[in-house]
Amino acid sequence: MRSSRHPRPLVVAVVAALALAAGAAPAAAHPRPVDKVPVAVGTGGAVATVDADATRVGIDVLRRGGNAVDAAVAAAATLGVTEPFSSGIGGGGFFVYYDAASGTVHTIDGRETAPLAMRSDSFVENGVPIPPADAVTSGLSVGVPGTPATWQTALDQWGSISLRTALRGATDVARRGFVVDQTFVDQTAANVTRFSAFRSSADLFLRRGALPTVGSVFRNPDLADTYDLLGRKGVGELYTGRLAREIVTTVQRPPVRRHSPLVVRPGLLERADLAAYVAPLREPTLVSYRGLDVYGMAPPSSGGSTVGEALNILEALPATADRTQTLHRYLEASALAFADRNRFVGDPAFVEVPLRELLSDGFAAERACQVGATALTKPVAPGTPDGDYTGCPVPAAAGTEGSDGQSTTHLTTADRWGNVVAYTLTIESLGGNGIVVPGRGFLLNNELTDFNFTDTQDGTDPNLPGPGKRPRSSMAPTIILADGSPFLALGSPGGSTIITTVLQVLVNRLDLGMTLEEAVAAPRATQRNTAAVQAEPGFDRAPLQALGHTFADNPEIGAATAIEHRDDGSLLAVAEPTRRGGGSAAVVHRP
Repeated sequence: MRSSRHPRPLVVAVVAALALAAGAAPAAAHPRPVDKVPVAVGTGGAVATVDADATRVGIDVLRRGGNAVDAAVAAAATLGVTEPFSSGIGGGGFFVYYDAASGTVHTIDGRETAPLAMRSDSFVENGVPIPPADAVTSGLSVGVPGTPATWQTALDQWGSISLRTALRGATDVARRGFVVDQTFVDQTAANVTRFSAFRSSADLFLRRGALPTVGSVFRNPDLADTYDLLGRKGVGELYTGRLAREIVTTVQRPPVRRHSPLVVRPGLLERADLAAYVAPLREPTLVSYRGLDVYGMAPPSSGGSTVGEALNILEALPATADRTQTLHRYLEASALAFADRNRFVGDPAFVEVPLRELLSDGFAAERACQVGATALTKPVAPGTPDGDYTGCPVPAAAGTEGSDGQSTTHLTTADRWGNVVAYTLTIESLGGNGIVVPGRGFLLNNELTDFNFTDTQDGTDPNLPGPGKRPRSSMAPTIILADGSPFLALGSPGGSTIITTVLQVLVNRLDLGMTLEEAVAAPRATQRNTAAVQAEPGFDRAPLQALGHTFADNPEIGAATAIEHRDDGSLLAVAEPTRRGGGSAAVVHRP
């Protein structure tokens, strides 16, 4: 019998573990640029990320006998080195895993939690909300990091190697360095004012007061040492050990440079908050679409519920082969599902989320009856997921859209035994809260700004701050099964546009007949229950404008990665061809 955790005979497992423990072959003394290849086809396993080094490290783990979970943790740790403004051990995320041995899908909730001292009005001063920019760059915005606990939980549950082994590739990249590209330079430049305000951040990212240059080598020995510490002593170091004390000190007394123009508020985080953190296993969301089983992440993520509800609405509508009507329906279903997301979804430990009803066919039919041949006036009102679905009621009052961070990353892995991972992780805004933990080489998150600062729902807001509460997220790692076997896994960064990116890729692939490569590369539009649809420059707007949709420009929406299991047994790994500088896909064995 196959086992997803130990997917090979004992002797082979021991040999593979020794090979993994030995680490990758030594990197060149002077790292060279690694070409990004956005599409790969082959067998033996696959990895797709936004970064070539992360994909390489993940593939190396698979080649040495590791499984999809091992590769996902190794690639994620490497993204913490090469994509430090989007992810890292100072943040959190959501991990969705298909276990081939049991044929089941599991999820880990690695979302950050608010300190126990946080109140519903913690982002309000003198009766008004704190300016968003001040909240983002502060200690007040920092939640308890969930990423290290997610990695350890995943490896304990389904992995075949230790955390120390999984971190070796990333540690090597951090110590030896990676070649800086234009995206890294641009993202550093976007944070110059914030990084300059903190001694630790300026020392790491603005050495000698200057931006890194394209083609230079960026090294992070402090992060390499931190990974070594976690590998030797375990993630408990970050939750109860010395590293926990250093994080709390940084949050409570941010290392602000003298004469900094920024107002940097201290945070509420205490050591007891870190010590109490857990990354729980949660039941995935599940809907059926076009005969496929679509699994996603349950609350506090709104990804699974909103993608799932929108798919249900689309399936409740009469079939159409018309491309314009398909895209029109995609936009309308998105708006309706977002109205319900904003009204009903929050941390299930604090609010009653009517998840079963939100994902029911009856509720979808009731919402679908509002979709006509032309565009609804936005914002639309939320529905009433109460189990009584008769007629086509039109609720009276619409909600408003909450906040959501724009910087995140997503990776997808698959192995030769059929296990699959879709993992989305983040530190919230681009550059997190802007503060590097001194001497540790990683940025802290500003995840608590995902809460609504004040009530947006007339006394029923499910996403206000609270002690120990997890802010609502839009992360939507998704795994799709066909007849019980993996068909497609995908996800994306992009704040609340994550949901529409995943949904549009699925509509492109399943309804418009595109290949996976085409579905990922196609120009995007996002409707999140707002007056205007945001669209990329290449999106064809005229046919939809004729139906009453209005548009606003968005230069780039999302940055997806995906892996498809093909009928011939091969794997198709796909990353973005151009968005966010292009992504990197690879397989273990190419034809």
